[in-house]
Amino acid sequence: MSALTEKAAALLSEGIVTKVIGYEEGNKKPRPLFCESAEDAQRLIYDSRCMNNLAVYLTKPELLGTGKVAVVATIPVLRSIVQLSVEHQLKEDKFVFLTVNQKGEVIEFSGFDAMSEYLVQFQYAMEKKEQEMILKLEGMTREERWAFWMQELSQCFKCYACRAACPLCYCTRCIVEVNCPQWIQPWAAPIGNFEWQISRAMHLAGRCTGCGACGEACPVGIPIHLLTHKMMEDIGSEFGLTPGQTAQNGNVLSTFNVGDKENFIH
Repeated sequence: MSALTEKAAALLSEGIVTKVIGYEEGNKKPRPLFCESAEDAQRLIYDSRCMNNLAVYLTKPELLGTGKVAVVATIPVLRSIVQLSVEHQLKEDKFVFLTVNQKGEVIEFSGFDAMSEYLVQFQYAMEKKEQEMILKLEGMTREERWAFWMQELSQCFKCYACRAACPLCYCTRCIVEVNCPQWIQPWAAPIGNFEWQISRAMHLAGRCTGCGACGEACPVGIPIHLLTHKMMEDIGSEFGLTPGQTAQNGNVLSTFNVGDKENFIH
């Protein structure tokens, strides 16, 4: 029995939590697992292949129920939890937050502050493949970038898997569902798809935690996560914020300061 399965089984057996959300082996790769018994906990795994952002479930009471829930969190999931806490979407006393360090030891966090302190040692770094793609896009002319994204987004058929996979897309009513007025076309078309993805990227400005779940979820392989990752990069250079660091006084596009440089206005 691993330290993780032992810890999860104890939490469930002792009635400390009613559910443990973690990962289990799937047909091709790890998938989310909802454990409700010590027997279920034996299926838990934790390694570098665990990519799903489990924080997406934490704002959904219909999935969690009324009892206390334990979450086995990877570093991207921890970043998302911290961001959700700053946005007042999670109550500390409703969860037990766990992670597994490189030695295989299980760490239980006392709260959001302890989680933030732990994350300091894990500086966000974009994957090499993503860095190369962003550099390639930056090397294009404006017209070439427009053509690239129009081509990519023409494949989108508005399934909204990207939205469903993102823990920071927790609005009870999304802009794409507003039909009076109709802000974004509900059908799949290049311009409407472009409007949807740009709106989503702006919504996540300064909030995206870089987990890449949106791009991973896209059934046709559109690299939509590059939009928010590039936004993260720009916000890092302009505001000094990187994933795992939270803006305690509001997110960058939801606040106003008379002292802002406004050097984007031409």
